[in-house]
Amino acid sequence: MLSRRGRKAASLAATLSAALLLTLAIAGCASTEPLAITGAQRVDQAVAQVTDALVAQTQSLSSRLGSSRRGVVLDPMIDAGSGQQTASTQLLQVRVSDRIRSKHASLELLPFQRVNLDTASYLLTGTLTRQRQVGKSRGALQINLALTDLRKGTVVAQSSAMMRDDELDNTPLAFEQDSPVLPKDRLIEGYARTTITPPGQPADAHYMQSLPVAPIVSEAGIAYNAGRYQDALTQYKEANASPAGEQLRVLSGIYLASVKLDRPAEADKAFGNIVAFGIANKQLGVKFLFNPGTTVFWSDPKVSGPYGLWLARIAQVSTQANVCMDIVGHTSRTGAESLNDALSLQRASYIRQRLTGLSAVLGDRTRAAGKGFRETIIGSGTDNAIDALDRRVEFKIVGCDRAG
Repeated sequence: MLSRRGRKAASLAATLSAALLLTLAIAGCASTEPLAITGAQRVDQAVAQVTDALVAQTQSLSSRLGSSRRGVVLDPMIDAGSGQQTASTQLLQVRVSDRIRSKHASLELLPFQRVNLDTASYLLTGTLTRQRQVGKSRGALQINLALTDLRKGTVVAQSSAMMRDDELDNTPLAFEQDSPVLPKDRLIEGYARTTITPPGQPADAHYMQSLPVAPIVSEAGIAYNAGRYQDALTQYKEANASPAGEQLRVLSGIYLASVKLDRPAEADKAFGNIVAFGIANKQLGVKFLFNPGTTVFWSDPKVSGPYGLWLARIAQVSTQANVCMDIVGHTSRTGAESLNDALSLQRASYIRQRLTGLSAVLGDRTRAAGKGFRETIIGSGTDNAIDALDRRVEFKIVGCDRAG
């Protein structure tokens, strides 16, 4: 049976073989580390347990509301730590959907479209959360699912199960790999909170308010992952035109599709909007890839070519916003601790040097620090696309009496 014991510990960090992430985040912004839970099951067993437990909680509702099938729409599942969609989250939503269709006739899964948000009874959300590995035990992921009443905005069912990590592919999807930023913003955090909300409690208000545009964002992501960049750009722009569409994933999508369509002026403007959004919301992650063990940007210009533009926009927007920042370097969980501490500081210092070269006033508004691998987000130590976010430099907005 599933155990829901847990412990909290601070943890932030992110992903790739010598990658750096820049996260603009307000000092004191909290994050919760996954709970250390044992008893992980194989994929099919965990999916069956968590899905059946979720649906069982709706049986009393069905008896009161009649025997007719209840419509359900599924907002694509994500990794709770990074906010990314991965091969594992995609597998989870396929397996959960198959289980509902084959075993639970009381629910009818409907396409995630705007029209179905008006007719469906429930919204299904799901996350995977990496657990801290204890000793030589196998890694594990915790599945969290929630059903929310679309009319009332209240969670009606929530369930969890532990799934073994050794048979999963946690590689991010194409959009996540290409994105210059970590797509975890207030909206993504609200989605993740909703999946762990107890029944009878309201779902995250900010997330629920964004639902009208969510199907468009989802379709745009599908188009981008399929290489249909013009379709993706059209849909991201449509989403951005809505008040609910002002979100990091949408801005990043406009940038990425513009790059793929070879529209440099649009891409430049879009990246500036990403940075402005991050500063306004005090949370942004911009990924940089470095040659292993160095402070030299990745040698392939196809990868590092845009970095000059990114740095220029970060310097420009942060200068105009008159903000002060702690620039904090991080590394993945490989190699000696002392070496990683030094490398993370060196990379943070290099980024600071580049920014101050572009805007001298940032010299008095910034300071560099290194955390090594003590604050990893993924923590797999695989040194590839899976843990790229663990090699990052965070930009934390601080009071100007602390910077410099």
